[in-house]
Amino acid sequence: MRLPITAWASITHRATGVFLFAGIAVLLWALDSSLSSSEGFDALQETLSHPVFKLLMWAIVSALIYHALAGIKHLIMDMGFGETMSAGILGVRIVVGFAAILIALAGYWIW
Repeated sequence: MRLPITAWASITHRATGVFLFAGIAVLLWALDSSLSSSEGFDALQETLSHPVFKLLMWAIVSALIYHALAGIKHLIMDMGFGETMSAGILGVRIVVGFAAILIALAGYWIW
């Protein structure tokens, strides 16, 4: 059985939601470290300059971008627009296109 692109988009939307739930721990740790003291802020700044942590932050931001765009698409569909299969496929293509552009821009900004 081959899943349609709309099913893959829905599965990816759920997966990014789960990933964001786990990513909240990293973001809360970073917030706590940055607000603890000026030394904590400096240590966090040095930690986040490491390529592994940059990649982790890019992954969290990428998940947030895709999840937000797919969520907006779902809200639009809940209002009764784009409920046909052809409109759903077009909506997924628009979401993936915008997400790819914004994720690339986020990668440029982080790196």
